[in-house]
Amino acid sequence: MNNRLDATPAVRRRMQRTGGRDNPFERSVRSLLHASGVRYRIHYPLPVLKRCNCDLALPRLKVAIFLDGCFWHGCPIHPAVVKKNTEFWVQKIARNRERDAQVTDCLTAGGWTVLRYWEHEKPEAIAQSIISVVNAAAA
Repeated sequence: MNNRLDATPAVRRRMQRTGGRDNPFERSVRSLLHASGVRYRIHYPLPVLKRCNCDLALPRLKVAIFLDGCFWHGCPIHPAVVKKNTEFWVQKIARNRERDAQVTDCLTAGGWTVLRYWEHEKPEAIAQSIISVVNAAAA
């Protein structure tokens, strides 16, 4: 049985419209960083894990930035509420959280600074936090 086929047409359309990359949240943070003079790489392939990318990277400073969606990454403030395929989604989100922790551990062990932000955080606050880290690393 394929759990993805059990979704209602409305849920299916919403999931298809939600981009995993270059969504409005990511673009707003990137725009603020760019306007502040911070130059970065987007969807940067991680050097320590195959098939994993970070949303933004400053490779020279070894800073990896993840802009995590509340639903997909299991935000503790905004837990996922699903009515269909509950077991599938709970397991999927748990696997995502485990992978996030593994990626953070591997990058940290490799000398990288890992910054993680939730989509419910204000883009301005995220950009300011990143700029502070960049300024400290460049000093």
